[in-house]
Amino acid sequence: MESSRVLDELRTEPYLAQVDRWPASGRHILAQFDSETVVVYQAYRHAIGRFATQHQRFGGEFSFSRMNWIKPNFLWMMYRSGWGTKEGQEMTLAVRLLRSGFDEILRHAVHSSFAPGLYDSPENWRRRLNESPVRLQWDPDHNPRGEKEDRRAIQLGLAGDVLRKYAQEWIVNIEDISEFVAEQRISVAATGFENLATPQEAIYPVADRCVGTRLELTAE
Repeated sequence: MESSRVLDELRTEPYLAQVDRWPASGRHILAQFDSETVVVYQAYRHAIGRFATQHQRFGGEFSFSRMNWIKPNFLWMMYRSGWGTKEGQEMTLAVRLLRSGFDEILRHAVHSSFAPGLYDSPENWRRRLNESPVRLQWDPDHNPRGEKEDRRAIQLGLAGDVLRKYAQEWIVNIEDISEFVAEQRISVAATGFENLATPQEAIYPVADRCVGTRLELTAE
């Protein structure tokens, strides 16, 4: 089995060394983070990705007028992008941003569909959804072969001022990990999970209990 390895910024580790540490079910934010930063993933066509890595911010053909979705869970990004094979998602970016910015994103998040236990009424939920610059979705997580897990993965849709701050103020580093993604896609096809490396991830701690409750996080 491969030992832990480091790209320019992203820390990786054998998948099989991590999977037993992750919760098998529930709603958790799995992410790579340290005391100051957290990593999220996006996949774009090359023109947007190249601008982002060259300028270390988003701009150029990047759209500020439509919602952009970020994913802190690497394997959820791989499922959505087909390991970088889907059209318009060929370039995978690991975006390291300030935890203070990520926490602000979580504070603004409103579920993209009505959650009866959290909102007084569908009308109240719809009003909050229309007012919020951040949408929240919990979807089934997937293993490296694309098979559903019982665990749920979070993705966050950003718009308005929060999208602008994310794209241009909160970013610490943007790393093109497309080559790494391609290598791991080939590895899974050839040997299954035996030699697969993925970014080191753990449950992201949401310090504000009210935010955690509103996000419907599963208690550890």
